[in-house]
Amino acid sequence: MPTPRHTPVPVRASLDRRAFLRGLSLTGLAVGTTGMLSACGTESQVQDADKCVSEDRSAEEKDLVFSNWPEYIDVDGKKMPTLEGFQKQTGIDVTYNTDINDNNEFFAKVKDQLGGCESIGRDIITLTDWMAARMISLGWIQELDKANIPNVEANLKSSLRAPSWDADRSYSVPWQSGLTGIAYNAKYTKEVGSFEELMTRPDLKGKITLLSELNDTMLFMLLLEGADPEDFTEDQWASAIERLEKYVASGQVRQFTGNDYIRGLNSGNILACEAWSGDVIALQYENPDIKWVAPEEGLSIWSDNMLVPNKATHKTNAESLMNYYYEPEVAATLAAWVNYICPVEGAQQAMEKVDPSLVENPLIFPTEDFLAKTYGFMELDEKTRQKYDRDFARAISG
Repeated sequence: MPTPRHTPVPVRASLDRRAFLRGLSLTGLAVGTTGMLSACGTESQVQDADKCVSEDRSAEEKDLVFSNWPEYIDVDGKKMPTLEGFQKQTGIDVTYNTDINDNNEFFAKVKDQLGGCESIGRDIITLTDWMAARMISLGWIQELDKANIPNVEANLKSSLRAPSWDADRSYSVPWQSGLTGIAYNAKYTKEVGSFEELMTRPDLKGKITLLSELNDTMLFMLLLEGADPEDFTEDQWASAIERLEKYVASGQVRQFTGNDYIRGLNSGNILACEAWSGDVIALQYENPDIKWVAPEEGLSIWSDNMLVPNKATHKTNAESLMNYYYEPEVAATLAAWVNYICPVEGAQQAMEKVDPSLVENPLIFPTEDFLAKTYGFMELDEKTRQKYDRDFARAISG
């Protein structure tokens, strides 16, 4: 295993995973909110492969530009061992960028180019399920050649093979999966076992945080309404938004964050929060008082997915990288560093060589029983997504 996640984790540089508000307080919220609202007008930017033709130069150009989230690949000093292994194995030179800090913010950055059938200068982008679905529905993503990704075909976990938004994984390959639940600091508070407790306990008032991603936070608001987050009505959505507004108005919620909740949770300034599983695993090596809870209402489950955007010129090279990361030992090495759910069959066995202490970790290799009470978020059409973004932005701004 590369130098590790066992070293005290520098709060993942607060740049881990899916958040835009890295290290910021509520002053940064307006930026995130702007990102939510900047996605208007995309219906007229729908593309299709017949009209927006992409040329693959992989045969003559052994290059690849890969955009990912920060702190989302194994690192050993200044090296990225698995990525260097890929370059050595294939002769493909990878430019690895950590320029995806938030789904909405990235969408706003590239929508005009992709909507106009123009290159965004990237061969792989890595986006969360709902945003991957959105880009696929707009026709902005190239279809994959499954002959080039046999490891994916053989080793992708069965539970991830058929999402409603890409039923046969023609356009997407999971990079990592994760869970959203509750974390609390046992040094300062007793266990928080449910979202109902998190949102109503008087001793937690003003000392909790929720996540600034709509799907994460609203999934739990819907569960509290007794709705199914994977199949809910407009009335249930309206009730869930009203519920969130009441919690904000009551002062229960200190702020909405990306994973900068880690700092406050670690110090005790935040007693409990909505949290991502990988962050909590990493923080527990530094602070054993940090506890993870699967809320009584259930867990949110999601994946971040590798996609090849239109006009990317190294599609076959991108598929080679996807295929490489579905080799079980490579997948285990990556999972041991990033601490999220590994989507690759065989990686749990390979983890015996990489880091035996992680073989039975349910937040990296969850059992079927553990996953039985997990929920995704209902797929939304473009018009509804824009409306819900506006509703959520209004609710979290108070």
